Amino acid sequence: MNTVLLTKSNTFLIGWVAEILGYIMDGIFTVLDFIRIPNIGLSIILFTIVVNMLMLPLTMKQQKFSKLSARMNPEINAIRDKYKNKKDNDSVMAMNNETRAVYAKYGVSPSGSCVQLLIQMPILFALYQVIYKIPAYVTKVGNVFRVLAEKIVSTDNAAFLTNPTGLNEKTAESILNTVKMYGGQITKADGNITNGVIDVLNKLSTTDMNAVSAHYGLADLRYNGELILSSEGATGLINTYNSFLGINTGNSPSFMMNEAIEAGAWLLAAAALIIPVLSALTQWINTKLMPSVANDNKDGTSSMGSSMKMMNTIMPIMSAFFCFTLPAGMGLYWIAGSVIRSIQQIVINKYLDKKLNLDEIIEKNKVKSAKTAEKINQRQTKYNQYAAVNAKRLEAQKQQMKEKYKAQNAGKPLPELKKKTKESKPQNTVATSSKPRSLLDRANMVKDYNERNTKK
Repeated sequence: MNTVLLTKSNTFLIGWVAEILGYIMDGIFTVLDFIRIPNIGLSIILFTIVVNMLMLPLTMKQQKFSKLSARMNPEINAIRDKYKNKKDNDSVMAMNNETRAVYAKYGVSPSGSCVQLLIQMPILFALYQVIYKIPAYVTKVGNVFRVLAEKIVSTDNAAFLTNPTGLNEKTAESILNTVKMYGGQITKADGNITNGVIDVLNKLSTTDMNAVSAHYGLADLRYNGELILSSEGATGLINTYNSFLGINTGNSPSFMMNEAIEAGAWLLAAAALIIPVLSALTQWINTKLMPSVANDNKDGTSSMGSSMKMMNTIMPIMSAFFCFTLPAGMGLYWIAGSVIRSIQQIVINKYLDKKLNLDEIIEKNKVKSAKTAEKINQRQTKYNQYAAVNAKRLEAQKQQMKEKYKAQNAGKPLPELKKKTKESKPQNTVATSSKPRSLLDRANMVKDYNERNTKK
């Protein structure tokens, strides 16, 4: 069993999707490694492009629904205004029927793009898991970290990571915080300690990794003959994998800025802000390209529209904050995703503006609605025929009961059923209750008649 599996996401559904996306990520990195450019940052960008292209059909459906909603909402609002303050049952039913007719006219469901969003959400969360846990899903990266982790486990069972003594307070606290956040398996007796160490090493900053390397003597370790950690005059595999345009994708911009400030490199400190700023900017452009939501009310106030406007304001700010505190690789994913979605929205909007003919859609939906109505009528006809057959069968059974009674009672007429009063008690019949003029009712009548004649 490949023990790297233990570091993968095990969340319901998301873990399964992440497993599939992990194969894509692993394939991309393997190809880049084959052509001598094994780079995690480039892999993330290509991976984001591939996944967004695979999700293109869902994106097109969502964009189409947004455009149809923009044209449909004024008609829905008119219906709401028409039945405003009318709470009686007839008005509510009439409003619902007219609303359904409008949805049918435009060929959309009242649930809108909820189905597309429900499909996309597990994919988006799984994307985050794959990028955040690269060693778990990219075989070669995981193998490189495994060499370091096995050395650490064989030395002191990772005791130093859980109690980093002999270091300055800042570095020790940073390592401890990383262990608490990502190294849960290190302290579990039944867990895989090696995988827990891999998770921790993957999240350590450059400074923290150097401290751990110095304590455990990791500087000379190699994978397939290549140095794993960088040293003077030599670039290690991990640094090669993480270096993208001069940025270490394993470090967060906040860490890079703090390091630059402490070193007095103010230009580098400013450069560390590039990723969060680009993330916020591309996210803002992305929200501006999204189709706007039509106002729900005539006065221009809209609960949905207001919520969307607030989200469009908050999302770029949240994007900048997360990309400032998380590893730069996550920032690359956010930037690449926003750029790709913006390009998709521009292309899809132009395509839909050219191909989306509302009159043609309405005509097609009229034909479709007519076919649906015809199917409903056919189904109702079958139900009616079935009911008629059952009625004939019941009538034949009643006739048989009549003939049997006449044969047993020398042609005497059937007794009339006396009307029951509130004070009358149920007779000792075949059953205590029966529907009027049913077979059971007739059987009770026959039994009552026989009992009366016997008493005489």
